[in-house]
Amino acid sequence: MELRQLEYFVAVAEERNFTRAAERVHISQSGVSAQIRQLERELGAELFDRSARTVTLTVAGKAALEHARAALAAAEAVGQAVGEVTDLIRGRLTVGMVIGCTVTPLFDALAAFHRAHPGVELALLEDDSDRLVEGVRDGALDLALVGTAAAAHDGLETLPIISERLVAAVPSGHPLAERRRVALRELAGHPLVCMPVGTGLRTVFDRACAAQDLRPAIALQASAADAIAALAVRGLGVAVLSESMAEHYRDRLTALLIEDAEAPALLALVWKSTHNPAVRGLLAHSRRAFAL
Repeated sequence: MELRQLEYFVAVAEERNFTRAAERVHISQSGVSAQIRQLERELGAELFDRSARTVTLTVAGKAALEHARAALAAAEAVGQAVGEVTDLIRGRLTVGMVIGCTVTPLFDALAAFHRAHPGVELALLEDDSDRLVEGVRDGALDLALVGTAAAAHDGLETLPIISERLVAAVPSGHPLAERRRVALRELAGHPLVCMPVGTGLRTVFDRACAAQDLRPAIALQASAADAIAALAVRGLGVAVLSESMAEHYRDRLTALLIEDAEAPALLALVWKSTHNPAVRGLLAHSRRAFAL
């Protein structure tokens, strides 16, 4: 059993696709497949169910995954320990980012970190916030920028970046366009355009509605603020956004504070408590980029 076989195994398990895993580890798909087959022969069990288009872990594969990650982390820790002594950081850092993110300080932090530590390979993955949090929790991601309704997550460290109220955004000519504020009960009488379930902003909105036993009509859902704004501009629904999101579209949309949705939508960095110097380094650059 070799470390590279475990690396390929973890890559296929996380990507759920041999082609994407091969691209991630920079070898051919046939090479990945051959190494996985060899690993399965050594272990005496199939690790993947290959019968469907999406590759899934077998029971044996699920049992092996956590230990494979631990073995790779231990091997990486050897290099990191030596690197810290020589003031070098090496390895791989996998960062999660909420879909449709346009928060440029995150990109500034990544760029500054890359310049300071070129020996660290950076990988950036987009997903909805709930899945990103789970990715950090199960070790698939080292750190993630997520939208969230909670200031803390069990078992994870959390650094809030932005805390904002929700607003409703409407085009000129809309019945609410002359208003500055709107109540949830009144807003529920209009079709809405929202982020999908699993995003922090949607969680905040749904909780506020549930507290008043309201079930508003969600006409359309989109993961990117640009798409939500574009749909609202065309009269397909009232956009539900955060204050800073709505500010980008003030030339086309009027933002109304949702007065009884008082809990803020948070944008936060989440990670596991760790001695990984790469994670600590990226957090330091993030604090500077976000001026925290």
